[in-house]
Amino acid sequence: MGFPMADLTAWRLCRDAGIMSAIVKTRKRRGKTPGQPVCDDLVRHDFTASGPNQLWLVDITEHRTREGKLYLCAVKDVFSPRIVGYSISDRMKAGIAVDGLDHTLMRGGHVTGCVVHSDRGSQFRSRKFLRASEDHGLLGSLGEWGLPGITRPWNCFSRRR
Repeated sequence: MGFPMADLTAWRLCRDAGIMSAIVKTRKRRGKTPGQPVCDDLVRHDFTASGPNQLWLVDITEHRTREGKLYLCAVKDVFSPRIVGYSISDRMKAGIAVDGLDHTLMRGGHVTGCVVHSDRGSQFRSRKFLRASEDHGLLGSLGEWGLPGITRPWNCFSRRR
């Protein structure tokens, strides 16, 4: 109506009246910048494999429970429609990624030269994870940060070929 008032007063009056604003201020990112890549992107959006143990996708998901948060690191073989290894922990540290990789390698088979693709999470860029990958002859691949098809490779879990 043309009356001068402070922004906070206008916000409070709109909140009390249940009026939603169409203008939304963007939040600051507070340190959520992409990490430095420690290896190249060997997959380049091509999530296909002609045989087992050629391309694995690794990611960590968070699940809320009554007792707190639970983290699951799953390793998916692109050739088969199944999870080939996993690790569960209550803390999202590099150890959960290493344990998931070790659980996958326990099943045996020829894995030398297999590409392990993940996002740029700190767990997958850690020395511990890189050392475990190199010890077993695996090739690391990090996707670009912020792209949904790369950072969440679970989109390619369907049986489409």
